[in-house]
Amino acid sequence: MIASIRGILIAVAADHVVVETGGIGWMIYAPRPVIAALGDIGATVRLFTYLLVREDSLTLYGFETVEQRQLFETLLSVTGVGPQAALNLLSSGTTDELRLAIATGDVTRLARTPRIGKKLAERLVLELKGKINVKGLPTGAAVTPAVAAANAELSEALISLGFTDAEAAAAIAALPSDAPPDLEERVRLALRYFSAS
Repeated sequence: MIASIRGILIAVAADHVVVETGGIGWMIYAPRPVIAALGDIGATVRLFTYLLVREDSLTLYGFETVEQRQLFETLLSVTGVGPQAALNLLSSGTTDELRLAIATGDVTRLARTPRIGKKLAERLVLELKGKINVKGLPTGAAVTPAVAAANAELSEALISLGFTDAEAAAAIAALPSDAPPDLEERVRLALRYFSAS
């Protein structure tokens, strides 16, 4: 597998770039935000790559970070998600926003992505919930020390009830920003999240 490529950016298109290294120009498909962040032609760039091998083709996909590449691979593991749909998902917002949408079951947000309808969005949530690392994800609101302490207390309570770390983190991420600091109320809201999932 080709894990990364570092070289000179020699061409840019809407869905791919060409990076020259060692006299070879590599066509690399990438999410739109990654392409936009690469800079001007002639710049030295580095992309973490995924090589997709098919019977009739070898295709390279490039990403800014190893984590982004791993998320692409995870998306490809879902039945019905091909490389173009996975790139569209990664182009629809930040990696954290995508992970949060999957972890919280935000089917509406996922279904707005080109090539991802409601059924495929539901399948993404069903197959990937619990597989997506949600630690450190932003919840959409600034976290004060009091909220962080309440979240830690809630996480411990949910884990003691038999939920996994990932499930607890997803429930905490789904809490409304105006959720009260009272543990009993936060547990009730988290359990409502699980019953709706």
